Amino acid sequence: MTAYDKLARPVQRWIRDQGWRELRDIQARSVHAVIDGTCDLIISASTAGGKTEAAFLPLISQAVDQEEAGQQAGFNILYVGPLKALINDQTRRLEEICEKAGLPVIPWHGDVPSSVKARAQKNPRGILLITPESLEAIFVTKSTLVPKLFSRLNAIVIDELHTLLDSERGVQLRSLFTRMEIATGKRVRRIGLSATLGDMELARSFLRPSAPDEVIPIVGEESEAELKLQLKGYAAGGKDESPDASIQAISMHLFEKLRGSDNLVFAGARNRVEVFADRLSTMCREANLPQEFYAHHASLSRDHREFVEKRLKDARLPTTAICTSTLELGIDIGDVACVAQIGAPFTVASLRQRMGRSGRRAGQPAVLRQYAIEADLLSSSAFSDRLRLGLVRSIAMIQLLLERWCEAPKDKALHLSTLVHQILSVIAERGGASARRLYTTLCEKGPFHNVSQEMFLQVLRRLGAPEVGLIEQASGGLLMLGGKGERLVEHYSFYAVFMTPEEYRVVADGKELGTLPIDNMLAPGMTIIFSGRRWEVVELHDQEKVLMVRPSRQGVAPVFGGDAGEIDDRVIEKMFEILEGETVPVYLDQQARQLLAEARSTYEWLNEVADRIIPLGERTTLLATRCGSVKNTTLALALRNFGFQVQTYDGFLEVLQDKAKISVPDALREISEAEEIDLFSTDVSLSFEKFHSYLSTQLLQQDALSSRLDLEGAKALASWLLQ
Repeated sequence: MTAYDKLARPVQRWIRDQGWRELRDIQARSVHAVIDGTCDLIISASTAGGKTEAAFLPLISQAVDQEEAGQQAGFNILYVGPLKALINDQTRRLEEICEKAGLPVIPWHGDVPSSVKARAQKNPRGILLITPESLEAIFVTKSTLVPKLFSRLNAIVIDELHTLLDSERGVQLRSLFTRMEIATGKRVRRIGLSATLGDMELARSFLRPSAPDEVIPIVGEESEAELKLQLKGYAAGGKDESPDASIQAISMHLFEKLRGSDNLVFAGARNRVEVFADRLSTMCREANLPQEFYAHHASLSRDHREFVEKRLKDARLPTTAICTSTLELGIDIGDVACVAQIGAPFTVASLRQRMGRSGRRAGQPAVLRQYAIEADLLSSSAFSDRLRLGLVRSIAMIQLLLERWCEAPKDKALHLSTLVHQILSVIAERGGASARRLYTTLCEKGPFHNVSQEMFLQVLRRLGAPEVGLIEQASGGLLMLGGKGERLVEHYSFYAVFMTPEEYRVVADGKELGTLPIDNMLAPGMTIIFSGRRWEVVELHDQEKVLMVRPSRQGVAPVFGGDAGEIDDRVIEKMFEILEGETVPVYLDQQARQLLAEARSTYEWLNEVADRIIPLGERTTLLATRCGSVKNTTLALALRNFGFQVQTYDGFLEVLQDKAKISVPDALREISEAEEIDLFSTDVSLSFEKFHSYLSTQLLQQDALSSRLDLEGAKALASWLLQ
């Protein structure tokens, strides 16, 4: 029997109405897998590869059979999407199919009217589309309804799976799935949809930790569509030129190349989005042309974001959205002619996802325009400017993209912030819970399997401490919400576990210099680049979010510092391959070629001095670590114990002797041979996640060691540098 023949008649009618001559290969294989079995699935294909239909055509067919059999009330299918806009879009797509099948399609998030939710609660059936936060809210505020709503689920569909693999939000979702199965007393099939997966085995473990080998991957053929790439380089900010000149030049190029079509420009931080959107809209006004360029980021109103999204879908209105990652995911915004990236993203997975927004129409190429801003070199320029690290990272990201590589999630992370959240959520759901029940639900059966019983009890004791007061213990041993815990859980903001990087106030000599988002670990003795200058961190107050700094003696600061983010070891490895190579990628413009030549020339000079431990002056040493952020940061923390100032870069550490009474090689030797290394001898930034503030310093240190630091890796790195 063919895949088409296995589908319900209403679904077959919808397929005929689309004019499809046949199902795509990935859709046919998915139909057989869904209808003939009960295993969990991962359906992975390129953007616009038919993943949604691959999952829902057979699932809707099963739901039709359920309805005809007259089974009890309850939703047939649960769809979880990361964005409200994505849910709204998928609702529209699924309504067309389900109209013929007689199944309701219910969107459920903060913008959906309460009347729609009330009707769905009274008579739950069909497909429920929901965000992780709204699903959490159901467990907390409507826990008695959970069995009624979900007892006859055939499957849970998780869209954009790759965005959840290595995130607190993904851990929250896995915990909710476990709690749902406990509440309903049945195993529910899980189907993940993704366009980008770095390690399928880790993705299978994420989807079903207790039985990853039973998760069936269905991978579509990679699209062979034409790809057009360009990387333009800019040198600015020199003696006679402001860094603003490069922004103006990029804006002019975008205006000339993108006007008259639909495009996405990923500009990074929200303030940069606003800067480029303002420049481009001003150019439209000055040329007496209709407005085509609009900002799109999470701080803007929902009405404005939806206005931009609707314009992108309207073929009559050329529209370019200058955005953060808000338009990276699978929101249907129609056919996009080009994707532009200003600066390098921090993950190849993100770059691939963004590029996949272009070239979706048959016969149209995918187009990526990358822009790299570097400093105009002076005699006093810092080594990092001379190495053109931003440009080299951009090239490395593109090369890895072409090699179809992307990052894998960290499988040893403790995720203690989200554990705190889920402890409070389960207690609220049940009106109280024993420590044993909490550990079984969240750790033994749930996603926090790296947390031992001893550590779990440490977390509980901390949450019950008088100064924290989130939970308290009744006379019978039952754990209840304390006064602070009740107030926390009752606030609407509780349901989300994620947050943007914390803004720290930067203070020098009693004067506030501004605020800086911090997503990397910092400690006294390390240096930062802020407002075009180097600063040594003197004190760090994690709870108050204050960095006390003083001017650093570590030479001239790079004109363009990097944003906060974590770079994978493989990206750094590729960067060094580029620096050591001779091939010039064909997609580089003339300026980018010149910048790359300068980078290779500087790297060759550094290697003539030394290949690993490189003296840059009487008191400054450069370490060519060839490692990503985690090992680099760990070694930097170990070195500052000896009195060094340390600045981290992609694949390098810059070390200033400062107060150290020991040479850099001797310090590395001690680190490599030490049985134990105290990375936390002074204040270190440890609070990165939403519920970290409720944990003790010891627990925060353990959380950091599980994901943001690599002690053994740093010791091995120190030993390697000495060879």
